[in-house]
Amino acid sequence: MAWFGRRRDEASEAEDADEDSGALDLSAAGAGLVDDGESLRPVVAPLGAEERSRIDAALAALAQEGVDVDDLGSLSAGLDAAYRAWEQSPEATRPDHAAVVERFAIGIGEHLERHTDLDWQVVTDVFGTDLALTEGFKGTFVVVPHNLVAGRWMRGETGWVPAVVGHMVRRRNRR
Repeated sequence: MAWFGRRRDEASEAEDADEDSGALDLSAAGAGLVDDGESLRPVVAPLGAEERSRIDAALAALAQEGVDVDDLGSLSAGLDAAYRAWEQSPEATRPDHAAVVERFAIGIGEHLERHTDLDWQVVTDVFGTDLALTEGFKGTFVVVPHNLVAGRWMRGETGWVPAVVGHMVRRRNRR
């Protein structure tokens, strides 16, 4: 069995022996994902008009829902209620979960922007380009709010916002 898309004719006899014994050779895992000369350090750029508009639209939608992005309890309650409503809806009538995740990710990001030393930026790394928060243009500490929300949404986690985001605020407090 060839792993990671290697063609069968590229496997050596030693790999064939490993396959027969049940051992997996993972030495090539991730090969080709990053150019040898490519930096793993993120590239940070300021927000453009499109990103600012995206943030403003999400914040307006959250405000319309009664969510106060300055209050972690409000963010948490809003996200948890949105998840429960989505989960309890028949699959055919569920709202787009990506839009809900986006809205609350931006709400959490805005909370971090307002209450920490982190600022909204566009961050590009080997995994892609994301709306993120980082310390100026250094890119040594990066938070991608979408990843925070999406991963927990997929696992059905609720009640996590005050502890997780509150921890970041305490560690990165600027005010």
